[in-house]
Amino acid sequence: MSYSLLFLLALQFCLGSASRTTLTSAHSRELTTPPTSPQATAAWLPPGGTSWAEGGTVSQPLSNFTGSVDSHGTCQCSVSLPDTAFPADRVERLEYTAHILSQKFEREFSKVKEYVQLISVYEKRLLNLTVRVEVMEKDSISYTELDFELIKLEVKEMQKLVLQLKKNFVGSTHIIDMLEVEIRNMTLLVEKLESLDQNNVLSIRRQILALKTKLKECEASKSDLVPATPPPPAPGKLLGAAGSILWILNFWCFSLFHQHTQNVSLALGSCSHGGVVNISAPSVIQLNWLGFSYKYGAWGRDYSPQHPERTLYWVAPLNTDARALEYYRLYDSLDNLLIYSHFRDYRIRYGQGGGTVAFNNNLYVNWYNGGNIAKINLTTNVVDVNRPLPLAAYNNRFSYANVNWQDIDLAVDEQALWAIYATEASTGNIVISKLNDTTLEVISTWVTKQYKPSVSNAFMVCGVLYATRTLNTKTEEIFYYYDTNTEREGNLGITMRKMQERIQSINYHPFDQKLYVYNDGYLLNYDLVFLQTPRQPV
Repeated sequence: MSYSLLFLLALQFCLGSASRTTLTSAHSRELTTPPTSPQATAAWLPPGGTSWAEGGTVSQPLSNFTGSVDSHGTCQCSVSLPDTAFPADRVERLEYTAHILSQKFEREFSKVKEYVQLISVYEKRLLNLTVRVEVMEKDSISYTELDFELIKLEVKEMQKLVLQLKKNFVGSTHIIDMLEVEIRNMTLLVEKLESLDQNNVLSIRRQILALKTKLKECEASKSDLVPATPPPPAPGKLLGAAGSILWILNFWCFSLFHQHTQNVSLALGSCSHGGVVNISAPSVIQLNWLGFSYKYGAWGRDYSPQHPERTLYWVAPLNTDARALEYYRLYDSLDNLLIYSHFRDYRIRYGQGGGTVAFNNNLYVNWYNGGNIAKINLTTNVVDVNRPLPLAAYNNRFSYANVNWQDIDLAVDEQALWAIYATEASTGNIVISKLNDTTLEVISTWVTKQYKPSVSNAFMVCGVLYATRTLNTKTEEIFYYYDTNTEREGNLGITMRKMQERIQSINYHPFDQKLYVYNDGYLLNYDLVFLQTPRQPV
């Protein structure tokens, strides 16, 4: 390709100069003698010049050539090309190399896009883990021995699989042996991590369990004399290893009989204590099964007066619109809830808000876009009753502070099923109604002086309404109560820690005397501390 191009350029130059050569030749015959031989092959140049270039100057790009003119005036040229040719093969190699590099760049760029997507996913996971790690750093009671037990169980399952592979595999078992060594190292690592529990939480719990057993053995022989009551621990304050064991030993010696009799009395629907006086630090149970985006909802434990020890847990996150209750899940035990196993999923299309509660194997919800209450059978997922709550405001007319669509908040305590709401007649103040859990008819109603939209949430204990408010992003306060038994109300100052900024729902369970709190997608629970003697009238 390079030789042809050069030859064509030289030929064009030669032919373009032919006319000038003819004129120059005619002029030269008058001055000099032209070549006599028509077959002359020697180089002939016009007078006054060294080449055929116009103006008598040498043309450098095409200077390496010779030419002659025959008797007919025809120009004959010979061109000598230089030794160095154009490197076409190198250009082809460069083009191929550039194509390969372009393909590699595209592949690496696509990997970068995948990495960016993975990083966004891991950022969300790290955010969830950060919250849990902060809880573990601040409150070592928040994590349990179940975490280690689950890892041990998975390692044991891997060990069983490796043993089966060794039995059934024919040929070299080098890779399987390596797997077995890795699993053994993993087992040692888990045991080491468990032994490095700096706060000795697991060992303390084992000792506490042993103390419980010993204390129960002496229950039958203990006299009726009761020692003085030791002061309850401050809410959210952790005790040292030795101090906690000694305090628990003394406290259990005092409260062992009262706890058993109190649980029996609570299951029968009576309350012998003097009301809530303190609350423990929060215990993070789990993130709801739908994920971090589902910040609104409710959860709790079903309470049945006939079977108070029943361990049926329910979780009901709202959709991402923070309004519609469409799915809920049931677990038969707390362990199953912790590992998301052996659950039952149900779907409904008429639930609204986070005021849901479970009572006697029924789920009670606010009917979507209305003031009705629906009773759903937890065995069949069928609505048994759907009845309006008289005069109740709905659809964000008087919802809680920082929480929408919770104008009707349902609650359960030792005595009954309750509805906490507001009406136009009460000008937004909280109204409490005791409901018939079978027919959902209103039995009794009380009107308080507390404005509902200024309350962050509320719950019922022994016929007493307890309302909370937000102090800051990490603290709530149980600041108000209304006793339906005496129709008295007043202020409290019980500090309540939280893990996230907003509390969406609070449900109380009479048997274990815990609060089940839905906190920005996380499932928390709290232990309540009661006054051991009945509250005196104010």
